[in-house]
Amino acid sequence: MQQGDSTEAQVTWEDQQNINRFGRLNNRLHELQDEIKLAKETNENLDDAGNELILSDEDVVRFQIGEVFAHMPRDDVETRLEQMKEDAAKKLERLEEEKESVLAQMAELKKILYGKFKDAINLEED
Repeated sequence: MQQGDSTEAQVTWEDQQNINRFGRLNNRLHELQDEIKLAKETNENLDDAGNELILSDEDVVRFQIGEVFAHMPRDDVETRLEQMKEDAAKKLERLEEEKESVLAQMAELKKILYGKFKDAINLEED
């Protein structure tokens, strides 16, 4: 707004805290989006590994533990793979819930900040 404009809203300490909080939430949203993308890729990779295991007729298969491949019985690999799938699905669900929470908090802050500052503030991403 222009210097002499009488409709200029004063930024209080509380307003600045809300603006800062919105910025932190926006950063967390971007981090969550990246983590969700990675978790979805992990889920797909685990599903692919499970499908490959089904197609395999080997009794002993190679299973990667960290950076090392170990020969393990097929039943042990199936058990581990199912546990890994469950863990990955839970992680993805937790990330999605946190994303929804962040979006709700951001919407509330937008309502407050746009209510006070109207067109003088831009909280939208281009």
